[in-house]
Amino acid sequence: SPIEAAIKRKIEAVGTPLSEWDIHIYRGVLTGCNEAFIIPTARRDEILAACRDEAERERTAELIRPILRGRDIKRYGYEWAELWIIGTHNGVRGKFPRIDIEDYPAVKAHLDQYWDKIAARDDQGATPYNLRNCAYWEDFDKPKVMYPNMTKFLPFYYDERRFLQNDKSFMITGKHIEFLTAFLNSSLFKFCFRENFPELLGGTRELRKVFFDKIPILLVDEDTNAQFAELVQDIQQEYTTEKAMLIDECLFDLYGLTIEERSQVSDFQSEA
Repeated sequence: SPIEAAIKRKIEAVGTPLSEWDIHIYRGVLTGCNEAFIIPTARRDEILAACRDEAERERTAELIRPILRGRDIKRYGYEWAELWIIGTHNGVRGKFPRIDIEDYPAVKAHLDQYWDKIAARDDQGATPYNLRNCAYWEDFDKPKVMYPNMTKFLPFYYDERRFLQNDKSFMITGKHIEFLTAFLNSSLFKFCFRENFPELLGGTRELRKVFFDKIPILLVDEDTNAQFAELVQDIQQEYTTEKAMLIDECLFDLYGLTIEERSQVSDFQSEA
């Protein structure tokens, strides 16, 4: 309708394509053999119990990190499946060395059970025990926006818990990502940009980086980002529809939507 087209033009006119934001979009970790490298809590506990001393146990506990899959990511939150990834990264030249499996004998004993599979996989590092090269490995430790690569509901979660993630998801790191989390979870984002992502079977959308790069979103200052950071922190502690609507209203104010325009967009209130 004319009003729908007018709203989209208004949002696009004041936006800056994400490709020009001070952000990075990266894919999650590709192991090449999930059954060996992604383990349940019970198996993690067994590996830790097999460590020879407390020092090895502490190193190993830091190596085995909680992971979110694409399906675990929800709007402003997640449902952790109690899965962990063995983060035997391949290092980054000039920044930090690759993981030496000999420093983790209990982990090595676990991976040796899958030797035929991990040795034959294409996605590996300097040794079959190492994950493939990942130049942005340290970015997983930074605050980030996490989202699935394919989804019906377009959920985004702001993470400060250092979750790793699998290759069925993406992350965004960089500047003003708290505001970005709020905008991407909003009905305004759905209303204006849902159709920018190809629709697959069953109404699923493909959220590849190439489609995100072209989306124009309003660049905000530090104060505005701080305002939305508080809102995001609050809604992620306890999600309610009322809090989501408040964030929508703050975005409507920021973009200067009229009462009629707000009514149109509100019909697209995102699903939790």
